[in-house]
Amino acid sequence: MNEKPLWIPSAARVAGHPMTHFIQAAHEATGRTFDDYEGLHAWSIEDRGAFWSLLWDFSGIVGDKGERTLIEGTSMRKDRFFPDARLNFAENLLAGNGTDDALVFRGEDRVSYRWNWDELRTIVSRLQQAFRAEGIGRGDRIAAMMPNLPETVAVMLAASSLGAVFSSCSPDFGERGVLDRFGQIEPKLLVACDGYFYASKEIDIADKLGAISEKLAPRKTIVVPYVGDGAKAAAASHNGVSLAEFMAPYEPAPLTFERLPFDHPLYIMFSSGTTGVPKCIVHGAGGTLIQHRKEHLLHSGNREGSRVFYFTTCGWMMWNWLVSALAGGSTLLLYDGSPFHPHKSIVFDYVAEERATFFGTSAKYIDSARKFGLKPLESHDLASVEVIASTGSPLSPESFDYVYEAVKTDVHLASISGGTDIVSCFVLGVPTRPVYEGEIQGPGLGMAVDVFDPEGKPLRSGKGDLVCVKAFPCMPIEFWNDPGGERYTAAYFESFPGVWAHGDFAEWTGHGGIVIHGRSDATLNPQGVRIGTAEIYNIVEQFAEVAEAICIGQSWEGDVRVVLFVKLAAGADLTDELVKRLKEAIRTGASPRHVPAKVLAVKDIPRTKSGKITELAVREVVEGRPVKNKEALANPEALGEFEGRAELSV
Repeated sequence: MNEKPLWIPSAARVAGHPMTHFIQAAHEATGRTFDDYEGLHAWSIEDRGAFWSLLWDFSGIVGDKGERTLIEGTSMRKDRFFPDARLNFAENLLAGNGTDDALVFRGEDRVSYRWNWDELRTIVSRLQQAFRAEGIGRGDRIAAMMPNLPETVAVMLAASSLGAVFSSCSPDFGERGVLDRFGQIEPKLLVACDGYFYASKEIDIADKLGAISEKLAPRKTIVVPYVGDGAKAAAASHNGVSLAEFMAPYEPAPLTFERLPFDHPLYIMFSSGTTGVPKCIVHGAGGTLIQHRKEHLLHSGNREGSRVFYFTTCGWMMWNWLVSALAGGSTLLLYDGSPFHPHKSIVFDYVAEERATFFGTSAKYIDSARKFGLKPLESHDLASVEVIASTGSPLSPESFDYVYEAVKTDVHLASISGGTDIVSCFVLGVPTRPVYEGEIQGPGLGMAVDVFDPEGKPLRSGKGDLVCVKAFPCMPIEFWNDPGGERYTAAYFESFPGVWAHGDFAEWTGHGGIVIHGRSDATLNPQGVRIGTAEIYNIVEQFAEVAEAICIGQSWEGDVRVVLFVKLAAGADLTDELVKRLKEAIRTGASPRHVPAKVLAVKDIPRTKSGKITELAVREVVEGRPVKNKEALANPEALGEFEGRAELSV
């Protein structure tokens, strides 16, 4: 990797950043001098109680903090943050008022509208009253099968204002996928759209919604019109009613907020794996709020006046992360649909026209923009953009270079990594540090991140498992229907007893940054050497002939051999000559052990609903085992490409 930074923050930028102001606040609170981020981070994990307490005050969290910040237990799971606190998540997010933009929405080129803060408060007030009239209260579940609309945000806020628990997925999920998720949590209310737009097509979901709602049998199915007036979908649904009809009896009234314990349930989120029914991960209001305030304000610089955009759906945890930017008085820029329709630059159009200050997306989007040859540096005015964030999969070194060469030269490119399990990040952008090619800048404040070898010993160099060795506020409070906590413990604490193992394959860099090499459960292990799949993707996807790739380890003759599948670009063929060049590039760019034993062409590659390629599902098919949760996939038919391949039997 290049040892020369791609970007160094200017002195003026550092001086004005909330991170710098927080460093000064920490100095005043402790009397200690923090010369750099490393020193601040060390303090944040050494004295967690003092750090999180200061963060509560600094970020302006509304509520009663209580006397105690942290009760340390006998294990990570038994530590308790803010045990005496009382707060309400929605009260904190409804931070603004007046006629400034709160939510701006665009659905491809079909729909656009915006709500100011007063309009948002009005809708939340009417929904709050309607929910209360339906008997919704503390702990009741409200599920939403919705696009990334302003109405979805309002439903979540109204639910959490009453202490209800919100859960969401996107409307492109199949019937089985929705029931596998919402069926476990038995929502009292179901909120859904009548359809959605994708790739310039209109998709009606009335029949699917009818079937889902009949099986879930909620008190009401509330239909939000998007592609039409919603009448057909409401008529097809169990106890169906339009949003307008549901709110009609209620005029705007002053909002009320149930202040609840720090660990009161806020969200139920779902693992996206394909090896069984999704785990129902329950996140607490206080932990989610304080972690998101830290990441938005300190790491991302999102505050009052910021305009925050993340390309996401309601089936991905980045939606939950995005909406928390409201707590700082930021405007949310919401988008739903394909990022490349009706033309390839529609997302950059939106970012430029709405003067986004923070632009978040997936690594796959950046790589696709690069391959499409988009050069917004030349075609769009992105002067407002201060931060570009990337997640979902490791951002390749070439994509780092592309951002600075073709998107914007003076921008903080923050590759971030965490997940649904913590509804936030372990490692992410550090605004006071340089950006180096291929690296995530560092661990988040308060996150005691490390890399372990298989024996559970810290690795200062080399690849190992990403772990966290001390408790943090946004750990899940429980799994749904896991009263003894056995599934929770098995998910995170089985690999290294007492230590959170996140399931990422990672290594430290010489700059104190992190490189993620992919999921550790998808790690290749030929001849006992652990290899991250991202290392191979970064090489082969530079070939013009390769649109995308997926790599697995196949059990073979008592060992594991590497198998590479490639989806070819239009007009390309997988010739012997191309295979030879691919293998040689992998041998030279990675190592001889990375070289695949087989390189095979496929027409499509399976992805989860959140857009991540799924090596585990492919591995199961190749090994002749059933994929237990195909509904987690956006394109389950793609698995047929990998089944019974004669080439894999020799």
